[in-house]
Amino acid sequence: MKRFFGLFTVFFLMANSIILADPLMKTAQQLFKPIPTFPQHKVENPATLPKLELGKMLYFEPRISSSGLLSCNTCHNVGLGGIDLQETSIGHGWAKGPRNAPTVLNAVFNIAQFWDGRAKDLEQQAKGPVQASVEMNATPARVEKTLQSIPRYVQMFQDAFPGQKDPVTFDNMAKVIEVFEATLITPDSQFDRYLLGDKNALNREEQTGLELFINKGCSSCHNGVNIGGSAYYKFGVVKMPNSKILPAGDKGRYAVTKNKDDEYVFRAGTLRNIELTAPYFHSGTVFSLKEAVSIMGTAQLGIELSDRETNHLVTFLKTLTGKQPDMKYPILPPSTDATPRPQWN
Repeated sequence: MKRFFGLFTVFFLMANSIILADPLMKTAQQLFKPIPTFPQHKVENPATLPKLELGKMLYFEPRISSSGLLSCNTCHNVGLGGIDLQETSIGHGWAKGPRNAPTVLNAVFNIAQFWDGRAKDLEQQAKGPVQASVEMNATPARVEKTLQSIPRYVQMFQDAFPGQKDPVTFDNMAKVIEVFEATLITPDSQFDRYLLGDKNALNREEQTGLELFINKGCSSCHNGVNIGGSAYYKFGVVKMPNSKILPAGDKGRYAVTKNKDDEYVFRAGTLRNIELTAPYFHSGTVFSLKEAVSIMGTAQLGIELSDRETNHLVTFLKTLTGKQPDMKYPILPPSTDATPRPQWN
């Protein structure tokens, strides 16, 4: 028996020493963090089941747009990696938006929302597209009138915000959508399992890609929980991409700060689920992940990646695809005679 426990102890220590001695895993664990298993919510907007249920319904609710056709899910489709597969989204009156729709999946982990970071959180972000003329083209007053005209929603707002005299408000709409969107996380990717100590979660080629990702400098901007999304960087640090990829008229964060140093500065995109979220960059003009990796090499790092290196990097990036939200489409309540009719002008 003593010999058994002695051998067990030896094998246990050997196994742990192998993990601790793996320099690539150790470096990765310092640079990146796995997606949490459970959603994280703001202290000032705590999650409750009534908020979550209402937020989910409003996320899929097209009547908060003036046309009655567009919902949050139109441009951030949870069945398509949280995006819409378009260069730039199609909005009210078939107008094209100015930028590619970022994924909603894991967006809660970003430092801020939108490519230029103009919304500090998901609550603030939820208000933007609803009011934008090239997106949902509605107003807070119209949204409130629509929701107040539907008895089921009135009851759900009362349940979500007990004690409020008139809970059906534009602000509360944004709060419940935020609660729902915070649950749209994708844990348990291959890479997450690797970060948690499972060396076999990545094969040799994938580990080679990870090593390149770190050693070539990709992880300087794409790190943390979201493998990006945590800071702002100039697009074209070393070499400016062509005008199709980096349109001259879109100066990024400069529009928010008016600081000349912020010209062509954008929030680093998350690389989580990147194989699902083409097209790439804020312009949405690159549909090939391999091409996007190559562009980042020349534009941001000033290096020409070999075809072999690019393939290894792409192979690693595909390990960032996590467990997708298991979503059942909600049955939305019927309109009434008081519900505003669709408007297209």
